[in-house]
Amino acid sequence: METLESVDQSEAVRNYVDGEWVSPEGEGDIVTTNPATGETLATVPFSSSDDVDSAVRVANDAFEEWSALPVEERIQPLFELKSLLEDHQDELAEILVRDHGKTLAEARGELRRGIENVEVACGIPSMMQGGALLNAAPEIDESAVRKPLGTFAAITPFNFPGMIPLWFLPYAVATGNSFLLKPSEQDPLVPQRLFELVDEAGFPDGVVQLLHGGPDTVNALLDHDGVEGISFVGSTPIAKHVYERAAENGKRVQAQGGAKNHVVVTESADLEFAAEQTVSSACACAGERCLANDVVLIDESVYDEFTELILAEADRQTVGNGLDPDTDIGAIISDEHEQRIRDHVETALEEGATLLSDGREVTVDDCQGGNFLGPTVLGDVSADMEVSREEIFGPVIALDSVASIDDAIERMNASRFGNAASLFTASGADARRFRHDAEIGNIGVNVGTSAPMAFFHFGGWKESFFGDLHAQGEDMIHFYTDKAIYIERWPDA
Repeated sequence: METLESVDQSEAVRNYVDGEWVSPEGEGDIVTTNPATGETLATVPFSSSDDVDSAVRVANDAFEEWSALPVEERIQPLFELKSLLEDHQDELAEILVRDHGKTLAEARGELRRGIENVEVACGIPSMMQGGALLNAAPEIDESAVRKPLGTFAAITPFNFPGMIPLWFLPYAVATGNSFLLKPSEQDPLVPQRLFELVDEAGFPDGVVQLLHGGPDTVNALLDHDGVEGISFVGSTPIAKHVYERAAENGKRVQAQGGAKNHVVVTESADLEFAAEQTVSSACACAGERCLANDVVLIDESVYDEFTELILAEADRQTVGNGLDPDTDIGAIISDEHEQRIRDHVETALEEGATLLSDGREVTVDDCQGGNFLGPTVLGDVSADMEVSREEIFGPVIALDSVASIDDAIERMNASRFGNAASLFTASGADARRFRHDAEIGNIGVNVGTSAPMAFFHFGGWKESFFGDLHAQGEDMIHFYTDKAIYIERWPDA
């Protein structure tokens, strides 16, 4: 096994194929930097179609023996991986902060969520069971069994490079499949270190593999006949592409897309608590998460009071290097993404939004080369404005007043997205109406961020998700296996 120093900050990151670290042979690469300092971290070369083909062939070969192992043997490396992840959690968190820009607290929380998925997957012996019925017909017993399918791949985003690979990897291998990860090329160092721990955990060669690359690498996975299914998390346009191309090639596919999430605040809500939770939801991880609730619809009777509380809470946020324990909001992933967020704010102002708090001029001592934005709060954001309709993926909060919870739900449901929403209220009737009428996959009541635990699936409706079976929980068992029905009769019994 090679150490972190040998594979991250030397010349380039590497693929992990058939139990070995190998250099990708495709054309093109990118250089990654620490978004807080501008310091160069690593070069990411892209895998070619031949690299993909080689890894898939290895995975398919490994599947034959791996799938035949008793399930208790398959989960033993997962127990070891869980222990290794916990032992190295602080180290991984520091790598994550340098590579992505989020705070140490956020990085530790992300990794904890990933570890929870490993824990859940260790319960596959009971989760993977089918059903049985004696005497289903005269002298006939019938049962259903789940069988693994082959090689699966996951294409994961930059915003949670430690957690999201673990939405998929543990379940794929525990159910008896082989697994390929293509992480984001923008922050590859946590996946790189994760796979060193995978190697140490004792998975057989070829069962779990890592491929770095860009769009051509993704398309090669989508087109390869040896890949049974694809998992994707990212923007809606790419999710659509992945869903359509993978389905066209006869693959199972689950594609998590973008979001435009809403907070609804009623007149009966605990306004101070709601303001604290709203700013945290919109600005944590610098707003770069699909569960960020960044459109806030406030009952008109408490609009002014709640706005003042939001502004006070936003003013309390400290922007800085994520390694500083006093930092609340870390760096933006790249110069390009920072500029996109700035453009969205400028467009909102041109369309008539009111600038209530401007985070665009924030400065961070000793981080002149970094990408930083403070909380930006916009008022009077109508439904037709771009900032109200499109995913910003930055620390921007858009406020508007509504006459009733029914008006808020109607506006929220008009969005083409349906990922998450939160309601703050003291009314059980309002909560029930919200639960029943919201066209949303992850719903929270008096919860700032509707992030499901690992034993529940991660929801997503409309253009926030393409497919039938979601990430995490029982859905993963269905995605990674197919049921076979066994019918038997013994006339002489």
